[in-house]
Amino acid sequence: MATEAQPKEDKTVEAGGSEEAFDNFYQEVKAIEHRDSVLTSKQQIDKLNRPGSTYFNLNPFDVLNIDPDTPIAEIKKKYRQMSILVHPDKNQDDLERAQKSFEAVNKAYKTLANEEGMKRCQEIIEEAKTRVDEMMKTKKKQLKKEGKSTDVPEDDPEKKKHAVYVQTCKLFADLERMRQEREMKDMHERKRKAEQEAQEEEGKKKEAEWKKNFEESRSDRVDSWRSWKKGGKKSKGTFRPPKPKAEKR
Repeated sequence: MATEAQPKEDKTVEAGGSEEAFDNFYQEVKAIEHRDSVLTSKQQIDKLNRPGSTYFNLNPFDVLNIDPDTPIAEIKKKYRQMSILVHPDKNQDDLERAQKSFEAVNKAYKTLANEEGMKRCQEIIEEAKTRVDEMMKTKKKQLKKEGKSTDVPEDDPEKKKHAVYVQTCKLFADLERMRQEREMKDMHERKRKAEQEAQEEEGKKKEAEWKKNFEESRSDRVDSWRSWKKGGKKSKGTFRPPKPKAEKR
């Protein structure tokens, strides 16, 4: 295992130190944390189960700790490394979280290993970069309008990279919410159609039953009619009393 690198002494921040020194020190610490995060199972499992992981883990690049331009061969190596680290069999004392982490790693790799999946993720990254660029332009334009320096935090490459990361996570989350909404809408539509079809089917059954009963009762109605007519003809030959004659005076 690689030994942990230490921040350079001249970067250490004392109380009252410069903001620039603190930024440099902070970036070094973050770099160390990022590198070491793949060295232990616990760190990786913690990361993949942190608050908000439901949405953070939608970004396969973030799950695998790789840059968007990482070659597929390197992605595969990283996937193998991480899947071993978080595998449930290796983390029996933290089985539930390990299982969730393992599933997230698998899903991330499958997404990027698929040509369409990679293309979609790259498009999201490009959209995030475009939005950050537009945001920077808007900020600079407003600062210029106010007669102030047009320098913005995102002019720093690392801070811009972080802004793109944040925007990327937001886009993945927004797209997932939209997908869930479409899925819910489709589910309701399928349910509505199923209920409508069931009602129509029930109506057809009732109509068919009525026609069946109507046909089955036809002979009974014909017999009843014939009996009535026959009975009427017989009644014509029965005795009729004579009509009373008008009395003559």
